[in-house]
Amino acid sequence: MEEPIVNRVAKSPLINLDLEALFPEVEVVDLDISQWLEAGFILKEKEFRAHLQETDFSIFQDKVVALHCSTDAILPGWAFMLVASLVNPVAKTVVLGDRTTAMTTYAQQFMEQLDLSEFQDKPVIVKGCGDRDIPEQALIALSNRLQGVAKSVLFGEACSSVPIYKRR
Repeated sequence: MEEPIVNRVAKSPLINLDLEALFPEVEVVDLDISQWLEAGFILKEKEFRAHLQETDFSIFQDKVVALHCSTDAILPGWAFMLVASLVNPVAKTVVLGDRTTAMTTYAQQFMEQLDLSEFQDKPVIVKGCGDRDIPEQALIALSNRLQGVAKSVLFGEACSSVPIYKRR
């Protein structure tokens, strides 16, 4: 008599963590500070502040903002601080740099705030493929955090996974 087929994956204690389902879809937008500089290069504080006062920063609502200067202007640090202080109340986050840097920083921040208590002392498999591009920094940050919580961490699918970490 044949033994029944057993789905060992379904009976496994592994907890699947689908990063794509957890990581929110966000829009990353550029904010070029050169638009408020005279001839794109010269910062005159009074005029700079006046331009900022006239700007509607609500267009950055719930967005990840990549703050930069597209010209070779030499700017004081306070210029970026001032712009960021006006964008920050409405944006998800403001990062100095390009879109990739902004998304990477946002991914890091998101992973640092994620509640991982449900994975305490359990084997976790981080889903390996999906339809969205999740920054690799999100995977690294998640792995770093899971090492302090999970019994083991794997990457991929239950039927074909790569071991990442196992508590000794």
